[in-house]
Amino acid sequence: MKKTKYTIGLALSLLAGGIVQAQNTAQQVMVNTGVIFVASDETLATRFDFTNTAEGKVINDGTVYFFRNFNNDGHYGYSGSKSRATNNSRAVFKRYEGEEGIQLISGNAFSQFYNVELDNSKPEVAFDLKNNMDVFGTLEFKEGIVKVDESFNPITKGSYGMLTFHEGAMASSTSDRSHAEGKVEKIGNERFEFPIGDQTYFRQAIISAPKSTTDAIVAEYRFNDTAFFETHKTATGVVKEVNNREYWKLEGKSKEVETVILSLSWDERTTLPSLLTDVERELHILRWDDKQQLWVDEGGVVDMSSKTVSTPAKIKNFGYFTLGTVKDDWILEGDVVIYNLVTPDGDGKNDYFIIDNIRKYPNNRVEIYNRWGVKVYETTGYDPNGDGSMNVFNGYSEGKITVDKKKKLPSGTYYYIVTYEHTDANGSRMIKKAANLHLETN
Repeated sequence: MKKTKYTIGLALSLLAGGIVQAQNTAQQVMVNTGVIFVASDETLATRFDFTNTAEGKVINDGTVYFFRNFNNDGHYGYSGSKSRATNNSRAVFKRYEGEEGIQLISGNAFSQFYNVELDNSKPEVAFDLKNNMDVFGTLEFKEGIVKVDESFNPITKGSYGMLTFHEGAMASSTSDRSHAEGKVEKIGNERFEFPIGDQTYFRQAIISAPKSTTDAIVAEYRFNDTAFFETHKTATGVVKEVNNREYWKLEGKSKEVETVILSLSWDERTTLPSLLTDVERELHILRWDDKQQLWVDEGGVVDMSSKTVSTPAKIKNFGYFTLGTVKDDWILEGDVVIYNLVTPDGDGKNDYFIIDNIRKYPNNRVEIYNRWGVKVYETTGYDPNGDGSMNVFNGYSEGKITVDKKKKLPSGTYYYIVTYEHTDANGSRMIKKAANLHLETN
């Protein structure tokens, strides 16, 4: 078996101003107060804890092995090309032969890595990330789970830990044995697979390419968070069952970040068995709607080969997501779902006539009639934002030829007609749905 040859400690030709405090104790530490430069064809390794002070500067264009803990309060980066073909910068975090234990990656300064390899066989958490680790190349999850510390750092005014993948960066070799537990950030306008999980379950989330190269999206995954689902129980009528064993959270780092198409996977170990009886027809992605305080259907395009479900269009908003089943007989073509109850009392639930996914079909018309056949509401281009903020029916008579315009309508049973143009591989056609609508305005 071929063995890697390490240079243990520091080659003095690579160090200006560095201090190595090497005692035969568990507190052995290598402290850099000057400049360390590792050339592209050089390999450097240290069996000591490594500390880069606020005055220190490390430029790694070659390979550095960190066999114990890493702390950066200064500058840590590389000077090489951003091309995968020519950039040799690599940092390897692993234990030296025969040694065991968690490795701490900490510090108050951002650490910029090109390629990173994580290889620590300690079960459960192997790496405690209390540093902002920026990856510009590939992070290989060879072995060991990374725990991202989300607690507040009073010095940086942010979280202690953050794992960020920049434009062009990617994760590889993810598995149940090696992934990130906590928040992971992606910056850039490209498709990305978040290397996230919880405990010993790798449960990635996949996003389509955002619009801008500066768009930043943060994702995390949680398993068996019973307290969360105690306060997130309610679902819209089309939802048959919610997977209350797991959820994903996605956040846009700014309000300007556009939403994306989201793909999640199911796993027999974490997904409720009752959700998997008719996957192709019933399994969808659900989003927690903060305004309505309930789970809403985001649709579902199932890929049986990869065991993934994708939203058919960009998600309406970021937030909490999980998998769930829907009542197949409620869904019209194009995943349009019509709810037949309106209670405009300001509680955020059914305050307007909800038609899920109608915004995907802007060529639409909504008409509402009272029990005597008199039109009380009419509009086109219904709910263009998909959130009830404009052009929706909320219990008032509106339209070009409706009676008692702008008047609050009495409680009772009404009748709606929804028409929209649906286009697919077979061409365009108008879909029409009519049924009763119950209005409660008292």
